[in-house]
Amino acid sequence: MGEDLDRIIRLIQPVVESFGLELVDLEFAGQGRRGVLRLFIDREGGVTLKDCEDVSRQASVVLDVEDPIVHGYTLEVSSPGLDRPLKKIEDFLKFAGKQVKVKTKQPRDDQSVFEGRILEVREGTVRLETAPEQVLEIPYTEIAQARLVVETFRGR
Repeated sequence: MGEDLDRIIRLIQPVVESFGLELVDLEFAGQGRRGVLRLFIDREGGVTLKDCEDVSRQASVVLDVEDPIVHGYTLEVSSPGLDRPLKKIEDFLKFAGKQVKVKTKQPRDDQSVFEGRILEVREGTVRLETAPEQVLEIPYTEIAQARLVVETFRGR
């Protein structure tokens, strides 16, 4: 459904942006009438239930008119959550200083999942501090998946 998802993104992106929101991710899960189209939206300071309702209402109209999905489905609109995915290189820039979990396309030293704090993004390379004074450089093009890690406060 790759091409279909690209078309849906092109249809939905303007709707989301018209509300001052960002389309973080879009996924289609399931098949037939049990299919679910999930839109994940966000903005600085987070999204409200009203934001989700507004986007859902307008996105439904666009999807009904354009009809890019040939079978029945349910539309869900929500926040990406605290462990939001990082999809674009701009996401890594936006969340510099935050803890992330990154899965690479190819293993590096027999490992393909890394966790660390984003130090910076420079020349298409994401620099992660994986341990004190230990920095890992991963070309953005080698990142298969990335998510923020929920950090908990550990006070006394």
